[in-house]
Amino acid sequence: MKEGWRWYGSFDRISLSEIAQTGATDIVSALYEVPYGEVWPRESIVKMRKSIELAGFRWPVVESLPIHERIKKGEGDLSQLFANYRQSMANLAAEGVKVICYNFMPLLDWTRTDLKAPVDGGGSCLRFDAARMAALEVYMLEREGAETDYCEDALERGRVWFSLSDESKRERLMTSVMAGLPGAYDRYTIKQLKEALKGYAGIDRDGLRANYKRFLDEIIPAAEDLGLSFAVHPDDPPRDILGLPRIVSTQEDIAWVLSAHESRANGLTLCSGSLGAHPDNDVPAIAKRFADKIHFAHLRNVRKFADGSFEEATHLGGDTDLALLVAHLLDEENRRQEEGRADADIVFRPDHGHELLDDHHRDTHPGYPLIGRMRGLAELRGLMAGIIHERASA
Repeated sequence: MKEGWRWYGSFDRISLSEIAQTGATDIVSALYEVPYGEVWPRESIVKMRKSIELAGFRWPVVESLPIHERIKKGEGDLSQLFANYRQSMANLAAEGVKVICYNFMPLLDWTRTDLKAPVDGGGSCLRFDAARMAALEVYMLEREGAETDYCEDALERGRVWFSLSDESKRERLMTSVMAGLPGAYDRYTIKQLKEALKGYAGIDRDGLRANYKRFLDEIIPAAEDLGLSFAVHPDDPPRDILGLPRIVSTQEDIAWVLSAHESRANGLTLCSGSLGAHPDNDVPAIAKRFADKIHFAHLRNVRKFADGSFEEATHLGGDTDLALLVAHLLDEENRRQEEGRADADIVFRPDHGHELLDDHHRDTHPGYPLIGRMRGLAELRGLMAGIIHERASA
């Protein structure tokens, strides 16, 4: 498997020369400065590709090519937005990109309530606290029906937190919830978020699925023509939030996505952390079932709690059996190599890491520290080497 590293280009406080010291070989990046819905200019793609290659890396995976909210809502005449998206695809393919990672989460991307939750031994991690999310939905947004989405324990602790919090703590919570939008131009206040949610009024799970299928039908044929693989990223967290349906959260959801438009190009980003936050998901089993459609992988781990909360664990220390999952990915890679496929190698990257040692001085994108991710990459590299060695010796 090819070792990738997510890099935020000119917005990143970690340099390519520093990333080179981690041992990673492939950069995963995007044009984060381009507003959603606009064409990614070929000259901007060329500039990024050259800077990546000059530093000694490959750039095989884009993460991500965002989908405009109007497409997710099925709102109005979408022909120009689809045309712009296909042109961006063509520009990327012309510069050697092979895989496009994307998501279909309405309004928000990954969502956390704490960006610096303490961990044993020192350092910090990302955390989704059900009580604080309940406080935001029930008391700050005052969303009708929000109480039904949380257990009694989370609701009570959310009520207590809200009653004891001041405006600065509530603003910090809102900032944390908004932090998962690295390339978006929209950062909402409570008032703005209430207004944005109105745009999804009346769109239920079936409605969002219909809009998603339309996207796939518009885009996947172009991906086939361009030799691109599309890889949907699962919902994070894998549950409805803010009253919005999330439709890529479970094994059943993934099966629906991959059958909605039958094509090798219509595939999956296997994110062990996102899927691992759902109590019913057996992530290694999901990897095995959909192995032939996995075009990209995010490897990390989470620890779940009974009230629906979860936090980022060390890469090998959470609830998911990463060794078994990685073994399935290596099996699939071997199968593709035996078939002589050009896309045999699966690029993975160490996903969200703990902030460790002097990571906290850098003020990097939340979840993307240098040392914490390097620890994760080293653990995953060692895990893979051990599996390969054990198989060779058997």
